[in-house]
Amino acid sequence: MNSNYEIHTKILKALSDQSRLQIIDLLSCGEKCGCEILESFKFTQPTLSHHMKVLIDCGLVESRKDGVWNLYKLNVNNANKLVLFLMNLISEKENCICNS
Repeated sequence: MNSNYEIHTKILKALSDQSRLQIIDLLSCGEKCGCEILESFKFTQPTLSHHMKVLIDCGLVESRKDGVWNLYKLNVNNANKLVLFLMNLISEKENCICNS
């Protein structure tokens, strides 16, 4: 399997959850601490930690510690790579996978 497929499959699986999509939307506004993100949801901090781990593991979100706070930001570079991958996937092209 093409490694691009593997990488993007992991990202798409992470984005298949409504809460994680909303977290990405929140982070598109800029870096936020976990407590700020949690204000937008009706779930617990451990649930947020799980969602953030999934988003970090697939490379869409980066985290850093600032004292006792965990700060999260969107990895715009990887998000853009996903968009380009999807655009290429659905676009007609000469080097189509069917012609391989």
